This record gives sequence, C-alpha cells and structure tokens, in this order.
Amino acid sequence: MKRILIFTGKGGVGKTSVAAAHAVRSAEEGKKTILISTDMAHNLSDLFEVRLGKEEVKVAENLYALEIDPEYTLRMEFSDMMEAMEKMLASLGEGGTGLDAFSMIPGMEELFSLLKIKELYEHSDYERIIVDCAPTGETLSLLKIPELLCWYMEKFFPLGKVAVRIMSPVSKKLFQVELPNKKAMNQIQVFYTRLIELQELLKDKEVCSIRLVTVPEKMIVEETKRNYMYMNLYNYNVDGIFINRVLPKELENEFFEEWKVIQKTYIDELHAVFGTVPMYEVPWYGTDLMGIEAIRQLAKDAFQGKQDVFSIWIRKEGEHYEQTKDGYELQLYLPSLKKEDVDVSLSGSDVIVKIGNYKRNIPMPNVLRGLAVTGATFKEETLVIGFAK
Repeated sequence: MKRILIFTGKGGVGKTSVAAAHAVRSAEEGKKTILISTDMAHNLSDLFEVRLGKEEVKVAENLYALEIDPEYTLRMEFSDMMEAMEKMLASLGEGGTGLDAFSMIPGMEELFSLLKIKELYEHSDYERIIVDCAPTGETLSLLKIPELLCWYMEKFFPLGKVAVRIMSPVSKKLFQVELPNKKAMNQIQVFYTRLIELQELLKDKEVCSIRLVTVPEKMIVEETKRNYMYMNLYNYNVDGIFINRVLPKELENEFFEEWKVIQKTYIDELHAVFGTVPMYEVPWYGTDLMGIEAIRQLAKDAFQGKQDVFSIWIRKEGEHYEQTKDGYELQLYLPSLKKEDVDVSLSGSDVIVKIGNYKRNIPMPNVLRGLAVTGATFKEETLVIGFAK
C-alpha cells in the first residue's frame, strides 16, 4: 500500500532533515520514494546539494525530490478556474494575475501543493510520498483549508450554478462584473470534488500520517503539545514524535551538564504527554547536515533499534459518534486541553468547536439533524458533546 508521511514542527527544529532521513531510508529499502517540500522557503536543494525545480529530480537510487511551485501547479491543473477568477477581479478593478488572484483567500497557495500531492499519490508509481511542510501554524492552516473550503462550497452549489446562469449577462451589463462562465464553473466543481477526495485521502489513517518534529526546550515542547491537540481536532493521525538535537549521554563537558538535565526534563514530559505514540530521539550534531551521506547518518542514528519506521500506528481514540439512552454523543480526542479553553455551539446543521484561534465546523449526520447540544464534558482527554431532542 502507498504511504504519505507529512512532517511539521516549529521553524528551525530540523523537520526538513528528519523528513529527508525518512526518504533516504525508504529508498534504501527499495521503495520508489519522492520527498516533497511545500514550504515556500525551500531548502531541499541546499540539504541534498542538488538543484531542484518545478518537476521531480532524481537525487539517488529510488529517490526523487520536488520543491513545489503552487503557481506552476495552478496553471497546469486549473487554468480555466484561474482565468475566471482573473476576469472577475479585473472587472472589479482589482489587479493581480495568476496565483495573485487566489492569494485573496488565505492558504490557497499551500492548497495547490496538497492537490499536487494527491495527483502524485493517484497517478504516479511512487510507493512512499514524504512531505516536508511549513512551520506549525502554516501547516495547521494548510491541513484545515480543504475542509473549510468544502464547507463554503457546499453552501454555494448547486445554487451558485443557477445564479451564474441567470446573473452572468445581467452582471456584465449593469454592474460591469464578469461572473465565471459555464466552463469555469465546471472547473470549479471539479475543484470542489478534488477537495472532498483530498480530505478523504489526508484523513485516511491507513495511508496518511502526521509526524511532529520538536526539540527538548520549554516553548517548543508546549507548541508541540498544542500542535498535537489541533491535529486531533481536525481528525488527522499523528503516529510519530521526533525529538531532535538531543545531547549525547556520553558527552562529558561541564558546560553541557545543566543542558542535559534540562533536556531530560522535557524529554520525560514528552513521553508522559504522548504516551504510546512512537517516539524517536535524534542526536545533536556539532556541524550542519549537508549532503546525502550526512542524511544517511542521521537516519541510522534516529532509527537505531526501530524495526519499521514506516509501519502504520493508529490511536484507538478519535472522532466518532456513539448512541446513548438519551440521544447521541460526539467524541473528540483532544489531549492537553482544558474544558474552559473550548467553546461548543450549533449553527444550522453544523457543530462548531472553537479552541483559541482555531475553529472547526463539523457537519452533523442526518440522524442528528434537529437535535440540540445538551452539554460538553471531558472524559480522559476526550471532549464528549451530547445531543438530544
């Protein structure tokens, strides 16, 4: 079975190196592998010391690399939709062409990177797709936008197609606004369908995994805990924690003794918080890792004693509904979260869960339509939302 592994973490923690180590190990196992960067500040070229571009480049036996250019992907895959958006913006007096036309919607650049990953999964012979994502906040925005856009587009179709058919000649004559033509609308509907398929692919726990890269420092550990909780909020499967830059125990230097004690404190905290999630320690290196031999060494050190770093690990807890004697319950596994930090409400046929600056609209199954939220409680790090008449 094909696998997708997505790596993220706070900027500067070494996620690119850890993702590259996975890619190198995968290729050495004889699996045709591609390492993809969706971070706009690409550095795979520097890491492998190979010039990369808009198309896949072979960097070793069974190993390819790609630094995604969202505008190139957009022009190749969604030219009709791009043309429609450009005409609409031009008629409103707004400048911008190409990807600029879509940059009005936050996260659109990264979204086309995800669609490129979906295309490679479905239409290439790569057995493993390793993705080096942008820092935590951008990755969260990236992974939630397919679901968010689907929610908005569900409100738009099929009414939107009717509106375009009726209003298009009127809008151009009276308001000087050019609405998308039928061809562009069909392309937009194709885009909507791909969003749904993309959601299903990324949330397929038998295929896609999120792996978090961290270092044993207070602020970064706290962000990693929040990152893990938000990934669970959006129902993504986190199946690996990589603790980078761990000082070797055999390092005998008075200057580093206090740092070793501090690191152990936070490593112990990570083990306590993440429990049975597979965890790996990556040693601290005195020099920058450059070139494929250095990446091979990192893979050897990080995966030492681990039988299969590509195996699927799925936490039993997750997002699911259960019937009760009074109605139904929606259970969401949200570790490291306090009840007072979450707000739950209903809006039409959606359950809205808001935590800090992040909000998720969860469509209710038909059987729950017409029921009201009766309460929200926490049971063993699981948010339980009750529904009844």
